[in-house]
Amino acid sequence: MCARETGRRTGRPRSAEADRAILDAARQALVELGWGKLTMGDVAARARVAKTTLYRRWANKNELVVDAVAVLFNELELPDRGSLRADVEGVVLQFAALLEQPATRTALMAVVAEATHDDGLRRRIRAAIVDRQKRLVVEGRRRAQARGEIPPDDGDPTAQVDLIFDVIAGAVVHRALVSCEPVDADWAARFTTVLLGGLVAASAI
Repeated sequence: MCARETGRRTGRPRSAEADRAILDAARQALVELGWGKLTMGDVAARARVAKTTLYRRWANKNELVVDAVAVLFNELELPDRGSLRADVEGVVLQFAALLEQPATRTALMAVVAEATHDDGLRRRIRAAIVDRQKRLVVEGRRRAQARGEIPPDDGDPTAQVDLIFDVIAGAVVHRALVSCEPVDADWAARFTTVLLGGLVAASAI
């Protein structure tokens, strides 16, 4: 994963091991130091690489931290559990477990807070995390349609995919990080009932 979108440099190939060390160090530094005190130099020292190595990959700490968070969310998967209900419950619990990790929780809240006054950072969060994770909704809908649980798409499904993602992500993040309430199997089941009820109603419109 290359954080620079333009101006790719030539030279020695990137090291996946170095990338992992840098991203791990960035999350660790964010947890221990907070956004304001985190520096590229500190991350480089923790990862045991030259600071120039970081700047060849990321222009600034905003890019670095977003990519460090994005890697964690890339771990989310949608295993086929046999039904749309089971698939939704599974990904909700998986997402909640990810948010329970101190590195994920601290890093996500830090970049979201910083993005409130940084349009560039907000766009990067959307591209690297939000838009990328909508793949889970796309896959879940495809499976449910193949099983006959929901009707096939009538036109462009983008708007509904966006809405479903916003509902799931918003509810889980609010429950786990704002309300500080548990996202357990019981809550996931009740939430899924509400979500699927809405999907059925929407398909009838």
